[in-house]
Amino acid sequence: MAKKKQSPHPRGFDESAPVIIDEQPITETLTNNFMPYAMSVIVSRAIPEIDGLKPAHRKLLYTMYKMNLLTGNRTKSANVVGQTMKLNPHGDAAIYETLVRLARGNGSLLHPLVDSKGNFGRVYSRDMAYAAARYTEVKLDAICAEFFRDIDQDAVDFVPNYDNTMQEPSLLPCAFPHILVNPNQGIAVGMTSLICSFNLAEICRTTVALIKNPECDLFETLIAPDFPTGGLLIYDRSELDRIYETGRGSFKVRAKYAVVNGRIEITELPYTTTVEAVMDKCAELVKSGKLREVSDIRDETDLGGLRLTIDLKRGQDGDKLMQKLYRMTSLEDSFSCNFNVLIAGTPRIMGVREILTEWVAWRIECVKRRIFFDLGKKKERLHLLKGLSKILLDIDRAIAIIRGTEREADVVPNLMIGFGIDEPQAEFVAEIRLRNINRAYILSRVAETEELEREIARLEEILKSKVKLQNVIIQELNAVAKKYAQPRRTMLLEPSEIEEYVEDEEKPDYPVNLFLTQSGYFKKITPQSWRLSSEHKLKEGDSVFWNSEARSADEIIFLTDRAQAYKSKLSDFDDVKASVLGDYLPAKLFFEDGELPIFAFLPGDYSGSLLFVFENGKAARIPMKSFETKSNRRKLTGAYSLASALVGVFAFTEDIEVALYTSNGRMLLVSTALLSPKVTRNSIGVAVMSVRGKHRVERALPLADAHLKDPKRYRAKSLPAAGAVLKPEDDGQAMM
Repeated sequence: MAKKKQSPHPRGFDESAPVIIDEQPITETLTNNFMPYAMSVIVSRAIPEIDGLKPAHRKLLYTMYKMNLLTGNRTKSANVVGQTMKLNPHGDAAIYETLVRLARGNGSLLHPLVDSKGNFGRVYSRDMAYAAARYTEVKLDAICAEFFRDIDQDAVDFVPNYDNTMQEPSLLPCAFPHILVNPNQGIAVGMTSLICSFNLAEICRTTVALIKNPECDLFETLIAPDFPTGGLLIYDRSELDRIYETGRGSFKVRAKYAVVNGRIEITELPYTTTVEAVMDKCAELVKSGKLREVSDIRDETDLGGLRLTIDLKRGQDGDKLMQKLYRMTSLEDSFSCNFNVLIAGTPRIMGVREILTEWVAWRIECVKRRIFFDLGKKKERLHLLKGLSKILLDIDRAIAIIRGTEREADVVPNLMIGFGIDEPQAEFVAEIRLRNINRAYILSRVAETEELEREIARLEEILKSKVKLQNVIIQELNAVAKKYAQPRRTMLLEPSEIEEYVEDEEKPDYPVNLFLTQSGYFKKITPQSWRLSSEHKLKEGDSVFWNSEARSADEIIFLTDRAQAYKSKLSDFDDVKASVLGDYLPAKLFFEDGELPIFAFLPGDYSGSLLFVFENGKAARIPMKSFETKSNRRKLTGAYSLASALVGVFAFTEDIEVALYTSNGRMLLVSTALLSPKVTRNSIGVAVMSVRGKHRVERALPLADAHLKDPKRYRAKSLPAAGAVLKPEDDGQAMM
């Protein structure tokens, strides 16, 4: 039997009737539906306020405070989550995720607010899941005492919770600028907030300096951001200055590593990445053939902390590989700042200076309210004690009044009439126990009066003086810094110490002639070109003072008159003819203003040494190894000592003899074999030639260039030595 086909329309629906559509203007929809939702997300969920907390954080911490978890023992996280639902109706999962991020075990915060026990995952791991709330335990961390110290002293407003059955604080009266101490991120509707963390001690010192001088230089006390995961922050002063002033900008943080026994061990990551993200990217690069230097990569993180290990293939340079990984993976990542904070219910993007100024103004109001509360309590106590003092001389009369009163309700009125005191004072007297009705007890209570009067006067003086209110805040900030300060975790890296990774290319290797002029022009000329034309084109007054033969693939190091060394590869310079000026080194290698080269050498395998001769008669033998760096740094500071003027520099692989000439006509031959190598580049050296009074070493030449007829005359058995008087025939040869 066939089934009856049912109509898709409900019974009684007339298909021929016109369909009525209730149209609504889009502007009305946005106003009535979207805007209330957007404002709720901005004001009540995603953007932190001046105490550095979002509503979810504040509700959780206040619940834990009311559960006596500031001083008590830990309790199960599930217990905390359940109690927090009285203030936060968004469900247990959201509350527990908030708790996890605040926990010490997770490591998301520079100063964790929750002391935890159990598995809370790790901020640097994407896949390490935290344990369920029934398995973990928590309590408030010690630093939370600074959030709740004033909470019961009317320092902040209280508002009803979502069902109007409880009161909760609108803000927590934190005694330090927590808004800048812990990192915070929020995504609202049409706006975001991303606040980096700063070192607690630096923030407290900066706030104190700002209170004393609103125009102070923030960089004197606030060096740079500091992250819970450490890492190396690439220090860009101009970009940080922009962040400090506007609250917007970005900076780069890179991982910290060490090369150990043919493998790279990464122990600190940028705050914005995870171990899994790095491993996935490395695996992708290996598969695509862009990372041939790696044989294995694994996560060896344990209870001791993060450790990401990269095994290298035989003969690979770990430092060079890290430069490549910094460029191709999130081992170097940017942190984009957007300091968006709710101030009196309005989101504002502010710089560090403006945030600290707002915090100080808010904190002054908290302190004033706390002092008013304390003042009221003390005045109330003083009022009661003054009533007690009125019965001091006639205790028997007070007892007689009480005994003579038939009804209990008439005791207080009769005491008021009998001693001329008001009702609170009479209630206080009437509540005194029988055992305390003695002169000693009453005298001890009355003795409090003078102390209370002094304390009330002190509090009133503080309220009248803005400076004294500021001093109270300064004292609290100094106490917080002293008690909770930690060393910086994120170290700074100067841009000059960083070399951008450049993919190695097969470059031709052929002989070249090198020339360097007094004015800083450098020429790399092939032998064929040099044979065709060996006449240099030079600027007027310029001359060639250094030349050498080399290979085009060699490395070269230039020393400057500012005691700096600039490393480069000869392949970075174009082949030129003698008839051109050549490359101007100050522009090519980005010298400082007015800086000029004074010497150049080819380090080769860094097995040789350098000899620096100074005006004061000292000389320093420095191994070329001290100029070798693990990273591809192009600029080295402190290339030699500036304690005395430099007279000459000599590069050698085997010991040589150098002739030193003084201003009083003496000369000494010094063998480098008599000099011990110094560890540091900027060593002041050892005395080799004795110079007295105003005399000094004027010049130094290799023995081969001195053209001496009797070298033995100028040698000494031990150093330092005064040398011998220079014979005219030797001087003439030397000046040729």
